Amino acid sequence: MDAGYEVHLANPSGIQQYSGLKYTDDKWDSFWLAHMLRLGILPEGYIYEVIDFLSERIGRIEKAVIKQVKRRYPFEKLLTVPGIGNILGITIMLETGDINRFPTVSDYSSYCRCVSSKKVSNGKKKGENNKKNGNKYLAWAYVEAANFMKRFCPEAMSWHQRKAAKTNNIVATKALSNKIARACYYIIKEQVSFEPKRLFA
Repeated sequence: MDAGYEVHLANPSGIQQYSGLKYTDDKWDSFWLAHMLRLGILPEGYIYEVIDFLSERIGRIEKAVIKQVKRRYPFEKLLTVPGIGNILGITIMLETGDINRFPTVSDYSSYCRCVSSKKVSNGKKKGENNKKNGNKYLAWAYVEAANFMKRFCPEAMSWHQRKAAKTNNIVATKALSNKIARACYYIIKEQVSFEPKRLFA
């Protein structure tokens, strides 16, 4: 739009798939959208330009939260982890509580829902345990941290790419969230700063 082009935002919920196509992919879908546009029957959505507005509001909310919450140890140490900012740091601090209630790092990562809940017998999946066990807020926080870390930490980016090549992007992100949760366990327990070389050795 800034370059002077007229942009059309297609509305997927209003588009009926052309039944005459035997094979579809992004290329043929784009032809079909262009054809409907030429005929004047392309269902369109409204382009909302509110990113700046939302960013400003999010900034206000963050400031209000930081002002109200009493930050304590291990908040400052958690901020040394790439991908963990004020809101995620506060969430992890509050939802973790006393780290000593988790005897092992595995207990903590399980509580954070960062480990698989599937049951395996003789190499085959036999069902799943209760996925809702644990803390959903920590699960969210560590997945968010993983999404940010793989963007801003070169070591995390390389590790995630290798993992995704063997599995897929979702599995790789979940695995990275587990590594971050385990790292945060030791950061909180040992009162140390984050060290990428230890996590991605």
